[in-house]
Amino acid sequence: MKAVSFFSLAAAALSSTATAISVTGAAEGFAQGVTGGGSADPVYPDSIDELVSYLGDDEARVIVLTKTFDFTGSEGTTSETGCAPWGTDAACQLAINQNDWCTNYEPDAPTVSVEYDNAGSLGITVNSDKTLLGQGDAGVIKGKGLRIVSGASNIIIQNIAVTDINAQYVWGGDGITLNDCDLVWLDHVTTARIGRQHIVLGTSADNRVTISNCFIDGESDYSATCDGYHYWGIYLDGSGDLVTMKGNYIYHTSGRSPKVQGNTVLHAVNNYWYDNSGHAFEIGEGGYVLAEGNVFQDIPIVAEDPIEGQAFTSPSTSQNEACSTYLGRVCELNGFGNSGTFNQADTDFLSNFEGQNIASASAYSEVASSVPSSAGYGTI
Repeated sequence: MKAVSFFSLAAAALSSTATAISVTGAAEGFAQGVTGGGSADPVYPDSIDELVSYLGDDEARVIVLTKTFDFTGSEGTTSETGCAPWGTDAACQLAINQNDWCTNYEPDAPTVSVEYDNAGSLGITVNSDKTLLGQGDAGVIKGKGLRIVSGASNIIIQNIAVTDINAQYVWGGDGITLNDCDLVWLDHVTTARIGRQHIVLGTSADNRVTISNCFIDGESDYSATCDGYHYWGIYLDGSGDLVTMKGNYIYHTSGRSPKVQGNTVLHAVNNYWYDNSGHAFEIGEGGYVLAEGNVFQDIPIVAEDPIEGQAFTSPSTSQNEACSTYLGRVCELNGFGNSGTFNQADTDFLSNFEGQNIASASAYSEVASSVPSSAGYGTI
């Protein structure tokens, strides 16, 4: 009887734990309404093969990570000739000659030998109707990123870390890739020590995306600027994409955090940029940026000149009234500390916000004290 009672209690405890695992909060902004795996029973992968299988199959799933899944070495290594576009100092990233990049774009760069981990080169395929959750601060994917592609939709990734993807090599791999997808919410995700982009939205339509409460950690032993500040941060290059970035902590970068172009509308609200050695925004042709309620602290160049797209950067209380017509409220001022300026008031593109789900905004004075402590995995 004692044995039966013990196992019954154990089963009940496991059932209770499984039931308790669920998404925290809900997406704000353009990806509002995303449900991911919904009410599917949680699954707990035990190996990297199980994790790959769960993420890539056709079932609606809630996938819970309870440990570190280390892909390093799982697909072997490659040794070949690459190049050193930024020099051969130990702190400089080298480049893999992917798709003849060195040959076509950096033909005068010194050639060097590179040896990289194959697992990092291409992310794990993530299919539709998935929720990927980390439990506490245990959910880490190391050495390989995530890749949401080919018509996938309705995906939630929350409270995980993606780390250590060939950090010494440009083209060594990306943290999270989106391309040809819709309704994706990235929330409380930490990315650290990534070879190329921490988060990248490709040239195909990614439609409605919300990136919230994430920690983009650009501190690394290697960088294209050879100073330990990661250059390849967030790349938004879509086709008719609507992207909300809210409450993110973007730290220790030197450029492209984010780069916006290719007919992408970005609503950047209540984010905290801190300690950048170069520029934060790069706004190329077809990039449309509404930035409000953000804090820029120790950012020498907030937006690289020239801005080839359009931007409304909430420049003054009176000009911010223009937001009311399209957002249903006045935009919030941005805050600057030991930083450059970000002062542009293009309004033609604000019509893209009409009829869309719009994230709320707080005053920038609330951002610096709250965002660094609440962004990233392990904080919910």
